[in-house]
Amino acid sequence: MERKQLAQHVSDLLQVFRVVALLGPRQSGKTTLARQFASSGVVPFNEAMNYFDLEDPAHLERLTTPKLALEKLNGLVVIDEIQHRPDLFPILRVLTDRAQNTAKILILGSASRDLIRQGSETLAGRIGFVEVTPFSLVETGLDTADTLWLRGGFPLSFLAASDEASWLWREGYIKTFLERDIPALGIQIPAATLRRFWMMLAHYHGQQFNASELGTSLGVADTTVSRYLDVLTGTFMVRRLTPWLENIKKRQIKTPKIYFRDSGILHRLLGIPGMEQMVTHPKLGASWEGFALEQVIRASGVSEEEVYYWGVHNQAELDLLLFRNGKRLGFEVKYTDTPRVTSSQRAALEHLKLDSLTLVCPGNASYPLDDKIHVCGLAHLIQTPQAFK
Repeated sequence: MERKQLAQHVSDLLQVFRVVALLGPRQSGKTTLARQFASSGVVPFNEAMNYFDLEDPAHLERLTTPKLALEKLNGLVVIDEIQHRPDLFPILRVLTDRAQNTAKILILGSASRDLIRQGSETLAGRIGFVEVTPFSLVETGLDTADTLWLRGGFPLSFLAASDEASWLWREGYIKTFLERDIPALGIQIPAATLRRFWMMLAHYHGQQFNASELGTSLGVADTTVSRYLDVLTGTFMVRRLTPWLENIKKRQIKTPKIYFRDSGILHRLLGIPGMEQMVTHPKLGASWEGFALEQVIRASGVSEEEVYYWGVHNQAELDLLLFRNGKRLGFEVKYTDTPRVTSSQRAALEHLKLDSLTLVCPGNASYPLDDKIHVCGLAHLIQTPQAFK
């Protein structure tokens, strides 16, 4: 499946920066995207010379003396799994500062900027970042909504021959992630411990994070639980949605909310193999809310620094607050076919001075409920870019 929007974003950034980083969870399609981009002819590419996979011993051997290996290369240079060799960042800085070196460099990593902090610091002003997420509804098509919701967007899970095959793939992915990927990042947490935490966290999906409660259940300190959450956030497994604090005389919520970024991984940890089990599961509403929220964020194109939720204790709450093009856009996500205006929504409009409030529900509906409140089915919202303007 071609990911034309992501490829165009990479192309645009390479017009500005000599180095572009594709960051995202393992098997989200980073390598495939890099190969598709390389073969598109946008930048001259010779795979035999310019592709380095840092999990391949032969490629690692070629980089024993990295400066000599890289300084004479031209065209496009792709370095995959960069998190295994953070020592390459200073060398990349030296090479990109040399006028005679015209190579464009794509680095691919299965960790966030925080976990490979050296890259953003060493290459400050020289590097652009692209987050390569699992498939979104924009990419797979609106008629795939239920499949994407159930299986999640990891390519091999979404494109599996059956729900059963997808289920087995996700279990293997989780096992590999815990037993190999996490230790490879230098994070020393026993796989069984992190899996137990991850499974417990699945029951907090769509809720405020309670480190104390989780710490008690796990028998560890609050700070340890917070570190576990940092790991899952930094590896793109979990979205930690920050609360927005408005300048009002109200007791506002200051605790982040937790959402699994991929609904398929959530369903595997919750034990939901198919739609039949989904529709009777107590986490049905929370699961769809997280799925829809993630699709809205991706479709809007906003950065992490422009995404929040908001709440006042026991009074009002807003699922999603986006800051885009100088506007404040509010979103309430509900698994219902009869959304209605509530006092909480009116409070959000008033206190946050929202430019619009969209009630997102399943389906393709679109109609106003009030002056600034509009009902919009997820399918309709995804194909209506003006909703984010």
